[in-house]
Amino acid sequence: MELLGFPATQWLPFAFASLMGFSILLYVILDGYDLGVGILTPLAGSEEERDMMVASIGPFWDANETWLVLAVGLLLVAFPSAHGLILSTLYLPVFVMLVGLILRGVSFEFRVKARAKYKALWNNLFFIGSLMTSLSQGFMLGLYVMGLQFTPLTILFATLCALGLTMGYAFIGATWLIAKSEGALQVDAVAWARKSILGAAAGIGAISVATPLVSERLWNKWLSFPEALYLAPLPILSLMLLSILWRGLETHPRGEGVRAWIPFISALGLFTLAYIGLAYSFYPYVVPEKLTIFEAASAPESLLIILVGAMVVVPTILAYTILAYWVFRGKTRELRYD
Repeated sequence: MELLGFPATQWLPFAFASLMGFSILLYVILDGYDLGVGILTPLAGSEEERDMMVASIGPFWDANETWLVLAVGLLLVAFPSAHGLILSTLYLPVFVMLVGLILRGVSFEFRVKARAKYKALWNNLFFIGSLMTSLSQGFMLGLYVMGLQFTPLTILFATLCALGLTMGYAFIGATWLIAKSEGALQVDAVAWARKSILGAAAGIGAISVATPLVSERLWNKWLSFPEALYLAPLPILSLMLLSILWRGLETHPRGEGVRAWIPFISALGLFTLAYIGLAYSFYPYVVPEKLTIFEAASAPESLLIILVGAMVVVPTILAYTILAYWVFRGKTRELRYD
């Protein structure tokens, strides 16, 4: 089966790689901000402020994690050999991430319903689960950029990526709180965003500098002519967004209007540009320098059947995600279960 002159062995792996990439991007920017809110909870000035922080992600956090499930599912069914290689190599950080996600889910529900004397315990577990998840994801990202190799240098780089991604999540979480909160919490969120933006920028910068050094292929993709000229808009736009964010945070984006959303939207743009850069760097490899999407893909007959299901599942997930954000638009209100 051909599509626009391309055989199924070419366009089907590309289609599934695009769907998987889209799912990962949505997960990073959506679950990223609610992980960031969890990381920031110990900084809350009062228990009421902490409750409002958790309430700001209450209607969204579980739906956000659906995109991670979808991305891993697509990797399994569309690129099974890559799935086995990646997850077996990253077994330990994946385990830490899953434990963190479980802690987050359990503590999110229990902290609201538990007796007062146990609430501090569940607050701490919510923070620990968020921190474990973000650190493990950053560590996996660093190892992936380094070609899934375990050496002292790659482990050090992965550790720095873990810290950078955690700061990035804290930053995007702070910008979410700027948009969704008001009063003292909004003022605190502006301060948190100012402090974490430098860490986020440093993390993106470190990955951007390290990526071309991984292999000669990546060096040529980024720094040879005319590729470097074509790719110049990515760093230029990233610097522009950083400038907008820095200036916007300096002018206290308080209130309920569009102005309060500018930091969050700019942060989404920054994360998206960084992700586009990574996707460009490693295409067509699904396992860096080892396995391309064409080599790892399932049989075209299987991919066609899976594609039919994906054409139903992906729009459905996207639709209820959009619906949730529309229904719970506006400023955060108290999270209640009665």
